[in-house]
Amino acid sequence: MKQILIILISIGFVFGCSQSGQKSKPFPRIAIAGIAIESSTFSPAQSLEEAFHAKTGDAILADYPFLSPDSADRKRATWFPTITGHALPGGIVTREAYESLVNKTLNMLKENLPYDGLFFDIHGAMSVVGLDDPEGDFIVRIREVIGKKTIISTSMDLHGNVSWRLAQNTDLITCYRMAPHEDAIESKKRTVDNLLSRIESGKGKPTFKAWIPVPILLPGEKTSTRIEPGKSLYAQVDPLTHQEGIIDAAIWIGYAWADEPRNHAVVMVTGDDKEKVGKAAEQLANRFWEVRSQFEFVAPVATLKESLDMAIANEKHPFLISDMGDNPTAGGAGDVTWTLQEILARPEFKTATGPSLIYASIPGPELVEKAMEVGVGGTVDAMAGAAIDNRYAPPIHLVGTIEAIVQGDKYAETEVVVKVGSVHVIVTKKRKPYHYEKDFTNLGLNPRDSDIVVVKIGYLVPELYNMRADWIMALTPGGVDQDLERLGYKRIDRPMFPLDKDMADPDLSAQFVPSSDE
Repeated sequence: MKQILIILISIGFVFGCSQSGQKSKPFPRIAIAGIAIESSTFSPAQSLEEAFHAKTGDAILADYPFLSPDSADRKRATWFPTITGHALPGGIVTREAYESLVNKTLNMLKENLPYDGLFFDIHGAMSVVGLDDPEGDFIVRIREVIGKKTIISTSMDLHGNVSWRLAQNTDLITCYRMAPHEDAIESKKRTVDNLLSRIESGKGKPTFKAWIPVPILLPGEKTSTRIEPGKSLYAQVDPLTHQEGIIDAAIWIGYAWADEPRNHAVVMVTGDDKEKVGKAAEQLANRFWEVRSQFEFVAPVATLKESLDMAIANEKHPFLISDMGDNPTAGGAGDVTWTLQEILARPEFKTATGPSLIYASIPGPELVEKAMEVGVGGTVDAMAGAAIDNRYAPPIHLVGTIEAIVQGDKYAETEVVVKVGSVHVIVTKKRKPYHYEKDFTNLGLNPRDSDIVVVKIGYLVPELYNMRADWIMALTPGGVDQDLERLGYKRIDRPMFPLDKDMADPDLSAQFVPSSDE
């Protein structure tokens, strides 16, 4: 027995040593946490905890392809996922929902202390009732649990906001470099790879973090990286990160539909060479300021009447119209009926022989319930929309034929297609954005064969963009109104471009953020 024990110890020693004879390092212990949402403070809607569809454990890991069981990154660390929740953009988050999700996260973090690192997956544009800078508050409370030694690597949306407090308490930070966000997973992987590399190399936290607030506040519909100047501006980011002494660089456009002092653009660069870090940050910030007046809408814009006139006259199909003011992917309530009221009032759509139009979508739980009773093929007569945001139009009275009822969608729960004249109106139990062709085909609709498709969205996501024969963005009212000047900001820092068009040039010198150790 003694000999067997000696052999086992020897085997353990051999496997615990590297080829050089040194003991191999244990896998780093990495936690995962984050809650994400874009919250419009100009919408009457509020977001509850259920909107976040919070996940725990292995369900979190499944959201990141680069952390699949057989992936290289999965094998580089021992992972401790706590809670992640990613909500559709919406109204301000209730304080109860925020506190519940944060406290659950903190309690789970306490269970597996200590950690070498934490992957902090957030959006950066969450607003909470009675609380400024929720992401800054959240990371401070995380620090109180995990301590200052743990390296936090933060992944964000480029439409998020980076306060000084968030910048100080994180160590590594980055954001998407594309809008639409086709590089979302790539950016999250970069966040994790940066974290693992700094731990494995023993370099730890970056020595320098340069932060530059840029007094620009623009909507995403004017800052897409598909076109200039956003395309060239963001193209400058990656080359800077290949310099020795720089880890990462990022430009945040910021979130235009919330009224907090942190809502503005920001540039951040992290690394170990102070001169290079500062110079890179100033280069990006100054270039952003230089091109500020060149940002325009990514597509033609017009009033809704002009948009419908063009669509009806156009021979290219499908003609897509973005109903921008109530866009649920930017924080709109999603139930503003103004656009649908205007469409159904047009004589061209009064009969079944008129131009075919798909409208996606309007929440109407009352109509959905009645449709379930009547069934496909029956006639439904009910109200829909404006239960939350009735500032521009009241609930709409829909009378039409039920062409489809589909249950089980993650967001809508139940979807009903109602044919009114030549218009197919998609009515949902709960609000849902329509991004993909299958969102329509699952309901028996073929958007490619429709003359006109009206979608509550801003700039088109890739699949809709590729589907369009022509496209225009309609300047419609709602909680994410594109006319920023009529929103009535009271709390953002001023002066701010473009609200203050003749403002003096700002000081865009790099500000070095203290380490999270301090």
